[in-house]
Amino acid sequence: MEQKKSDFWYHVAAFAMILVWGISFLNTRVLLDAGLTPTQIFVARFTIAYLSLLVVCRFKVRYTGWRDELLFVVCGVAGGSAYFIAENTALELTLISDVAVLVSIAPLTTALMGAIFYRDERITWMTCLGMVIAFVGSVMLALKDGFVWGDSVLGDLLAMLAALVWAFYSMALKRLNRTYSTLFITRKLFFYGVLSALPFLAMQDSKVEWETLKQPEVWGNLLYLGLICSMAAYFIWGITVKRIGAVRASNYFYLSPIISMISAAIWFGERTNAIAYVGCVLILAGVIIAEKFKRTDVS
Repeated sequence: MEQKKSDFWYHVAAFAMILVWGISFLNTRVLLDAGLTPTQIFVARFTIAYLSLLVVCRFKVRYTGWRDELLFVVCGVAGGSAYFIAENTALELTLISDVAVLVSIAPLTTALMGAIFYRDERITWMTCLGMVIAFVGSVMLALKDGFVWGDSVLGDLLAMLAALVWAFYSMALKRLNRTYSTLFITRKLFFYGVLSALPFLAMQDSKVEWETLKQPEVWGNLLYLGLICSMAAYFIWGITVKRIGAVRASNYFYLSPIISMISAAIWFGERTNAIAYVGCVLILAGVIIAEKFKRTDVS
């Protein structure tokens, strides 16, 4: 009972971070509409986050040995450059709601990899059932306007790729959490995320005009993505994963489509209907089932 009570605020934190990330789809779309490319947006937000954390850490740099350093690279690529470049490009090609729904399969991929690589992340049949129910709800959200799965097949595939690579990030994060502090891991993540994205940035011909960056909606959204959605959110998410586990934390990803749908309806006028509301109910029910019947960790 005491354990459940002590975990309560970590679950609240997980929900809060999904709320922040769910809304961030809209911030990214605003920046895409302003003329920034998916890679430029990612590099800008992670550079802001990294420099901010570097100041907090008083510019201390530490090498951890090649094995652990390789895990940090995996975190930077899977939880940084690969994930966000794929997601941002998907937002450029298809609807916000479609991307949010497809990215929400991250708990399924995380649970699968957790069961493969970690004994204490094995899942029960009831947990699987909850995940399936939640995923069905996510699909209903995507199909709320008819049997049309996005405006672009490539955009849909990129969104699913983002969900897949997030699972690799979750597994690497779990291993690193055993040895290093969340603040240190987060800083390394940002560094390797930016570093791995630079080759893609160099291959692009487009450049950001100073007049574009001077627009309040551009620099305001970049600061929000860098300081709130990246620096603060990744740090809090790392603490949450360390406490309640990668699979349980990732279950909250199923709430992302609901948040994105509501936000898109408010800011971009995307309409909802009865099918969407049923999908929301299924998502919430699936998350509750997946969490309630989560297998107790073993040593």
